Amino acid sequence: MERVQVDLDTLGIGRGTVIRYGHWGRPVLVFASEAGRAWDFENNGMVEAVAPLLEAGRVKLYCVDAFDHLTWSDNSLPTEDRARRHGAFESWILDTVVPRIDADSPGHAGIVATGCSMGAYHAVHLGLKRPDVVRVAIGLSGNYDPTSWHAWGEMGEATYFANPTAYVANMEGEHLRWVREHANVVLVCGQGAFEVHPTQSLPGAQRMAAVLAEKQIPHEFDLWGFDSAHDWPWWRKQLAHHLPRFC
Repeated sequence: MERVQVDLDTLGIGRGTVIRYGHWGRPVLVFASEAGRAWDFENNGMVEAVAPLLEAGRVKLYCVDAFDHLTWSDNSLPTEDRARRHGAFESWILDTVVPRIDADSPGHAGIVATGCSMGAYHAVHLGLKRPDVVRVAIGLSGNYDPTSWHAWGEMGEATYFANPTAYVANMEGEHLRWVREHANVVLVCGQGAFEVHPTQSLPGAQRMAAVLAEKQIPHEFDLWGFDSAHDWPWWRKQLAHHLPRFC
């Protein structure tokens, strides 16, 4: 299986690593779990879980570093400052990583984004904010409300536009129609260990699904059983179950 690693500038917040797996197929942008690195997906068996798709030339994975330690996970900063820093990470993805994916996979059918835990937030947020870029977003055990992450301080525009449970709830008119036409969101969550406490992934996914349903945005909410935990063995099964449907 082909593996290519590059380092890219990240708009003043450091240098980020992107690792590509696979030689052909639909591009899948993989966001690391909280404060993770690009190689975490491979090290935790996620690449192996979809190896048949890679070897058949159905997908190419593009795994990126997370910068959560400088953004959402830096609890010493007020939430609005964390959101502004997140904006720099988001710009790196859209202005640097996505063009590189487009150049490396010309003529693709649209990027699929996925991630586990906080990586799920990144994937789904981008799929709702820029559904013209991310055509399918698969969130595994995500919590999609940054104001529930040890929030403090006065929150303004940066926090609002980084919070899909907030900005989607207020979508209307032409913009809502545009999102309905382009977005496709899959929310996956278990009911087992750590899906409620402390991650709030289950109630977070339920809230996000309710907002999407109210706005009639195409989505699925796939609820797994009480044995399904907030952990890699279950995320391997969930990704292997859902990703083949889109490539």
